[in-house]
Amino acid sequence: MTLRLDIATGVARLSIDRPARRNAMDQAMWEEFPRLVDAAMADPAVRLLIVGSATPGMFCAGADIAEFARVSGNAEWRARNQAAIRATQVTLARAPKPTIAAIGGDCIGGGCGIALACDIRIAVPDARFGITPAKLGLVYPLHDTRLLVDLVGPGQAKRLLYSAMLIDAAEALRIGLVEEIAADLDAAVGAFADRLLAAAPSTQLATKAIVARILAGACDDDTDSAAGFDAAFTGPDFAEGVAAFLAKRPPRFGG
Repeated sequence: MTLRLDIATGVARLSIDRPARRNAMDQAMWEEFPRLVDAAMADPAVRLLIVGSATPGMFCAGADIAEFARVSGNAEWRARNQAAIRATQVTLARAPKPTIAAIGGDCIGGGCGIALACDIRIAVPDARFGITPAKLGLVYPLHDTRLLVDLVGPGQAKRLLYSAMLIDAAEALRIGLVEEIAADLDAAVGAFADRLLAAAPSTQLATKAIVARILAGACDDDTDSAAGFDAAFTGPDFAEGVAAFLAKRPPRFGG
């Protein structure tokens, strides 16, 4: 099994487990990935999703280029492959609950695309990042390019895509490609997950939806967003948050 979904104490972990190929994604994995994301999102016990490697010291080397070389001449296979990769990126990017990429090593090509589609990226200091279609004469999809531009801006996106260069974690942090660098990846990801679990889930879901709308071009409130703001005052998370504040105790949100 090259992909595995484990759920415990409110956290879903989607682990890539193909260490012999540096977690390179083949067609079967691209097709399975969105199904696992959907399964995590559909579970009412799940508050957040962590995407990472089952093997320490790596993340994802991208698409399986050996598979490309073997079957990419088949137009039907190319169509299925493009659809599966798009489904993975879109499903992950539009997942309603918070998502974290735990980057334990090289994060290249399609692997970097997976990380881009997550909300937060935490990486080890020796991780390397690159999006390398220019090495193969390929073209990165518009949806994934938009995710990159939204994070690092058009100048840095062009710099990475034109050159197919690899950058280290420190530079990835500097340009906004990752949010945190941590020598102890498990501890850092676990600590951030605990912070999310301690906060109001209704706020997180609504905030993620609002940020997505802003990135899609919205610039002011409308009837729906105003209604969401108002409805929060009558929700159970607000009642618990206020009660906890007045009692000077940590809130206990129901999830």
